[in-house]
This record gives sequence, structure tokens and C-alpha cells, in this order.
Amino acid sequence: MQYSTIGTTGVKASRVALGVMRLNGKSRQEASRIVGTVIDRGVNFFDTADVYGDGRSSLALNQALDDLGVSRGTVYLQTKVGIISGQRYDFSKRHILDSVAQELTRLGTDYVDLLLLHRPDTLVELDELAEAFNLLQQQGKVRYFGVSNVNPMQIELLQSAISQKLHVNQLQFGLGHADMIRQEFHVNMNDAASIDHDGGTLAYTRLKHMTIQAWSPFQYGFFEGTFIDNPKFPELNDHLQRIAEKYGVTKNAIATAWILRHPAKMQVLLGSMNPERLTQMIQGVDITLDRQEWYDLYLAAGNDLP
Repeated sequence: MQYSTIGTTGVKASRVALGVMRLNGKSRQEASRIVGTVIDRGVNFFDTADVYGDGRSSLALNQALDDLGVSRGTVYLQTKVGIISGQRYDFSKRHILDSVAQELTRLGTDYVDLLLLHRPDTLVELDELAEAFNLLQQQGKVRYFGVSNVNPMQIELLQSAISQKLHVNQLQFGLGHADMIRQEFHVNMNDAASIDHDGGTLAYTRLKHMTIQAWSPFQYGFFEGTFIDNPKFPELNDHLQRIAEKYGVTKNAIATAWILRHPAKMQVLLGSMNPERLTQMIQGVDITLDRQEWYDLYLAAGNDLP
């Protein structure tokens, strides 16, 4: 396993992490096997959220770590708050404090290493947010902070009010969802790909030394399905297979390696609940694609170069 620093925190996290959104649907034994599989391969970072299974995914993670006898100090726990499912986004002081308290109980810990704001709340009261962050930090309940699915100007707005640096931006990214890269190539053009939907997110995070955490790295569209072995993507799968054979791994490993090859030093959030697939994906950490292989996969995924 390779490790890199999250933002400027000093936290040395595994280049891939386990996202436990679907862990609540597994039995106690299955959850322990899933968590144990990634730990045995060097993963030391786990991502959850208060809305995942209405909190049950965090409970399942806690139970699995306990069953495996994992010491709290050997892993990093990250959670996200700010969504009231089907109703609203909520960055109010009361909601953040209450949500963190509930997550700490579910996770069986006194603190989380990182707390992310899950999706932008346009009704955020910046003074309230600052008060919540200060209190959580002073009480030792949260060590570091970040955001998820947020654009650069929204980050700037939040940073104008809080004293804590935002170290993470969790964004959907992978071969099936690479628009933030596609837009960078189509500078000074007037085609659809040149439209900057997110304010230069990729360049901004690199400039600010933030870590992009790539969620749904094997999905295309927005939860439309995986591109691996999908007949909708024959050229991409052919290229993945060819490169996988060269390195003696699977297509899952190469799709992981493609993300990690980017110099932004992203962290890949693996959401699979299949121990065999997780093992294959993690193998991508040890593969460094050359430039041509990276671009060949980018083009095979349906992207272009102007």
C-alpha cells in the first residue's frame, strides 16, 4: 500500500479508502470480512456519513472494527453531515453539532479525524458554521475539516468565515465521470465540453493543496452503473483489458491506477462490498501507468482532445 498526506493535515492515509455507504446492508459477518479485507491490504482510512443507511452504516463499521480488534489509533475515520434525506441540506449549528454527536456514538469514538460538509447548503449562516466548527475543534471531537461536492467559490465563501482550513473536497471522478479534466482540455473553445460547470475545481484544489477524494470511481453518469464489463463501453473495456494483461492485474486495478496516476494525488474511495473486487481494485495502487496509457484510456472512455 502507498500512503499520502490528506491536504496539509499530516495525516498519512492509504491512497485508497473504503466508503461504507452500503455496509448497512451486510450481515455482521459479511461486514467484518469486507473491512478485514481492506485492512489486511493496508487500507487505514474509512469514509461514512450520517445519512448512509440512516446511520446504520456507521454502526456497522464500528461493529466490524470492534470484531476485528482494530485499535482506534491505527485507522482514520471520516464522516459527513449536512443532508436531511429527501428534505433539505442543513449547515445550521444545531444540526451539525447534533449530527456529529450521533455519529461519534455510532462509530464508538470520541473524535473523527475528518468532518466533511456533505453538499452545499445555500441557506448557510456563516457565523453559525464558524461557531460549530470552533466548538467541535475545541472539544476535540473533530481534528480536521473538509467539504464534498462543492465548487471553488463556495469553498472561498466558507473559508472567509471559518478559521480551519478545508483539506478535502469529495467529488465524483473516474474514467466514467471525468468532466473536470475534459473541461481543462477545451480551453478557449466554444463547444459543449468547454463549458466550465464547476469553476476550475481540479486546478483550484491543486492550488490550495486540497485532496480530492474520488467517489463512485467505477460509475458512469450519476449512479447509472459501472463501466467495467459493460457492453455500452466496448472500447474502454478493450483498452482496460489490454493494459491489465500487461501488468498482470484486472481491469478494476487499472481503473484505480488511472485515477491515482494524476499528479493531484487524489484518494480513491472504494464503495464495493465484494471482497474479491476490493482486492483487485487495491492492486491498482502499485501500478503507475505511463502517459500514453493514461491518455489512451481517457480517449477510450469517449473523451476527446481538441
